[in-house]
Amino acid sequence: MRARPHGVRRTARVEYALPRQDVSASWARRLTAGFLAGSRTPPEAALRTDEATLIVSELVTNATQHGRARCRLRLSTAAGSVTIEVYDDGPGRPAVRSASADSEGGRGIALVRHLSRRLDVTAHATGGKTVRAVLAPV
Repeated sequence: MRARPHGVRRTARVEYALPRQDVSASWARRLTAGFLAGSRTPPEAALRTDEATLIVSELVTNATQHGRARCRLRLSTAAGSVTIEVYDDGPGRPAVRSASADSEGGRGIALVRHLSRRLDVTAHATGGKTVRAVLAPV
């Protein structure tokens, strides 16, 4: 058994409830950056801050646009990977859309898929879904 520095965990998890408002994506980015830089997360998790905040922004924006109530953001770290989960109560599933060069939207899920090692959507029997993106360890 190896000793590890006091206060640094190999895994950490946090969950936030965010209102169905445009400002939620901004709040989610700040919360994510703070979580990944925190003393309770593995130091290597902070190396994924840029990718994680971009993914969080896209997923929370989708949840606030397509959900009917607040969404939940769950962040976790384990073995150097970062997992981002966003739940909303909207009925649809996110899909990659083709966007023209002039389009302001339609690229978010494609971007999330590109930045993630794994991306999946879980439908809930009670309605809504959870979109999960896992970033590979550094």
